Amino acid sequence: MIRTHYIEEITPDMDGQEVTIAGWVHEVRETAKITFLLVRDRSGIAQVIGKEGVTDEKLRNDMSLQKESVVSVRGTIKRSKEAKQGFEIIPLEVHNLNPLSTQIPFEVTGKVPADIDVRLNNRYIDLRRASSSAIFNIQSTILETFLNSLIAKGFRQIRTPSIIAEASEGGTELFPVAYFEKNAYLAQSPQLYKQLAVIGGMDRVVMIMPVFRAEKSNTVYHTTESNQMDIEMGFADAEDAMKVLSETVTEIVRAVKEKNQKDLDTLGTTLEVPKVKIVTYSEAIEALKKKHPEIHHGHDFSREHESSLNEMYGDAVIVKDFPTELRAFYSMPKADNPELTNSFDFIYRGLEISSGAQRIHKAEMLVQALKRKGLDPKNFEFYINAFRCGAPPHSGWSIGLERLTMQMTGAKNIRECSLFPRDRKRLTP
Repeated sequence: MIRTHYIEEITPDMDGQEVTIAGWVHEVRETAKITFLLVRDRSGIAQVIGKEGVTDEKLRNDMSLQKESVVSVRGTIKRSKEAKQGFEIIPLEVHNLNPLSTQIPFEVTGKVPADIDVRLNNRYIDLRRASSSAIFNIQSTILETFLNSLIAKGFRQIRTPSIIAEASEGGTELFPVAYFEKNAYLAQSPQLYKQLAVIGGMDRVVMIMPVFRAEKSNTVYHTTESNQMDIEMGFADAEDAMKVLSETVTEIVRAVKEKNQKDLDTLGTTLEVPKVKIVTYSEAIEALKKKHPEIHHGHDFSREHESSLNEMYGDAVIVKDFPTELRAFYSMPKADNPELTNSFDFIYRGLEISSGAQRIHKAEMLVQALKRKGLDPKNFEFYINAFRCGAPPHSGWSIGLERLTMQMTGAKNIRECSLFPRDRKRLTP
């Protein structure tokens, strides 16, 4: 058997018990009489100790391995007050499962800093770093909690196409795809299809999918491929959607705080379950003018503005009722003021992580909205026709997985929160 236990499953109370662990050589420290072999798996680091006169000399030689060698160790647990974990492993067998045949490109322990581009070029090595591992442990909890919390609320999980015939949100930031004799694009958003699922009677749907935006941006907040966590809910207005959004983000933060404290400690960050504040766009603009006199009604928020909003209202603020000109064509205008929409953004710790709205559910309103945005309704016939067949009022939103991960982990670059990031210049690995 290659492994009987993950390192985190071993406790000092298992004193005298035989186990087999497997992972990578984190470090080797040798003196004349003692060899310390630190073995790392995804859950932690264990100390294997070989002593002169106690451990067979050949076995001590087997412990003299290069860093990042892949090994399995069979040994006996020994309680130890000196060891960080409260135990050490007395080896019986050490196997080098795959001897290294090249030089490791940078120091995994973090003792020698490595440039982010070097790390991303060798991401399969970078993921062995404690901080990178912690980020994706947290991201795993985010994904799990997102789905479980919404399924518990009656949402059904769906999948939608990544290849589409027309822009789902307007604009030109699309990646063209060679699709036989037709023009096609990588999806900017699952927006239209999740709406069709609601119109089809599924009522409440939830999904996680990759989306693609051909933005020629080199900022630390953007990648060309990202993952969206989306919902759409039928017979619901914007207030209903904002309530579910607030609850979902709160549940995610609470779950990470409960399940990933060790990872948060590794990253040197803290989390508090937020109290969500809701303000109107007009209120936010007036508040921002005190610090940013250049902003006016009709302006979208910059990163600096988003940061200021969190300073004013707390870590979690929803801004609602955005001007129609700033929102996608399918956003429902307010009944008492068509210059505004029943739409909203969620700003968390100084960055927009989510956007949503009540949707237009009447066909002729959609046609007019498309024309106002300079889009040809003929290219959306399949979509518009669905609304002629009994479309209920409905609302939804999307959370950017990498952005939420970035804000929860304290990462300074969104690429740190994408397993294998894609940006304007990066297409490998």
